[in-house]
Amino acid sequence: MTTPNISDSANSSDSASAGDAVSTASAPARLTAVVTGASSGIGRATAQRLVADGWEVLAVARREERLRALAEETGCAVLGVDVTDEDSVAALAERAQELFGDTLNAVVHVAGGALGVEPVAEADLGKWQSMYETNVLGALRVTRALLPALRRSGRGDVLFVTSVAAHEPYPGGSGYNAAKAGEHMLARTLRLELNGERVRVIEIAPGMVRTEEFSLVRLGDQDAADAVYDGVEEPLTAEDCADVISYALNAPHHVNLDLVTVRPLAQAAAHRVARHRGV
Repeated sequence: MTTPNISDSANSSDSASAGDAVSTASAPARLTAVVTGASSGIGRATAQRLVADGWEVLAVARREERLRALAEETGCAVLGVDVTDEDSVAALAERAQELFGDTLNAVVHVAGGALGVEPVAEADLGKWQSMYETNVLGALRVTRALLPALRRSGRGDVLFVTSVAAHEPYPGGSGYNAAKAGEHMLARTLRLELNGERVRVIEIAPGMVRTEEFSLVRLGDQDAADAVYDGVEEPLTAEDCADVISYALNAPHHVNLDLVTVRPLAQAAAHRVARHRGV
């Protein structure tokens, strides 16, 4: 795939003055990030927000046609990547090095998702395996591949977008609960292992977020997906989550937001939502 050139800001034109050239050369390098799951929802909104914040972004996902539209809109670099495939993740690491050199400032893990609401007694093992592959092993593969570049940067961040489902069980949520709890423990363990290094490990755990695909993919039916948000005036949006991610990544690097839970006002817990109450 042809990707846009995202790093031409350091090149001065032939007509630039010597003073301009010196000024440009001494300007601090822009921060760099890889965002997974960037073809829709929170991943797409995060890539858009970081570009607006001045970051150089490599946005990755499986659906390349959507990535191309994102690249045209924002100017970010894009790459088709399947986080469940080792060769695809290796290609991601190579592309990140081509774009950013030997260092990288942030990896934002958004790729994942939920499948089904079957109770434990009727668990669909295929759905469980798929959720574990994307949410846990996918994040692990990408982290393992890009961690050396994060360490070399001297200002690295690994940010996991998990869910309140990682922390609160609810009926019908067992498969997603288990997968997101696994990703949560990956983040917690990594933070311990990197203690003393200049790499932050951040977890953002959203509650009810209305995006165009999450509930539809999970439930397989538009009416059922719409019912999830019935009576909730203002569920979170993908942009709300991107705001929190942006804050966490742009905070002074000695400030580590270990875990941020973000919910709409109407939601007190994963299973307790005020409906038709004007919130």
